Amino acid sequence: MQHAHTPAPIQLTESTLRALALSGLHQEPPNDGLHDPDRAKLGSPSDFDLNPELAAQRLKQPAPRPAAVLVPIVSRSELTVLLTQRTKDLPSHAGQIAFPGGKMEAGDNGPVATALRETQEEIGLEARFVEPIGYLDPYLTGTGFCIFPVVALVREGFRLNPDSSEVAEVFEVPLAFLLDAQNHQTHERAWHGSMRQFHAMPFQDRYIWGVTAGIMKNMHQRLFAT
Repeated sequence: MQHAHTPAPIQLTESTLRALALSGLHQEPPNDGLHDPDRAKLGSPSDFDLNPELAAQRLKQPAPRPAAVLVPIVSRSELTVLLTQRTKDLPSHAGQIAFPGGKMEAGDNGPVATALRETQEEIGLEARFVEPIGYLDPYLTGTGFCIFPVVALVREGFRLNPDSSEVAEVFEVPLAFLLDAQNHQTHERAWHGSMRQFHAMPFQDRYIWGVTAGIMKNMHQRLFAT
């Protein structure tokens, strides 16, 4: 297990986050993987970043399928990130902690439309409470998706109605915790007969890892790059 030892980010408020988003986030959806899916096989970040020996395998895979997730930051006195715990009987990623989101459908007008539609379907968060403020880099998963994370502020007053077939629980984690590099860890486990490394950000009794942790790692890099 490795731990990052870089300074913690500055104190986060909504106004600070908005300023950081303007300078650090993409203000338009990145084209990699959206209009030219083959390019996403060469992009970063990805599930392969900590396992460079898989690079050759990655290039042999079919073009990744586009998907989008919402990174919902609740505008409270302490900013928090809304996350879901997936149900344990799902066919893939059962029981894992995730952002609301899913595959882009033909009728979706870009990543924001996908993220908002999937978020309302999964947890009942209405779009009228959500204000997108930028995009992170596309994230390539080992399962063949190119995920477009949409960062958004969520106004208080919303009510949630999680889909019990997909979501076991919805909870919040302080944004400052997830963006503090001192909480960024690298774990490993056996996968298909080999040891594979992955990002992890354990919080209390919540084990945040894999794609979710990788996306938050990318958010830290984009907002606090020097």
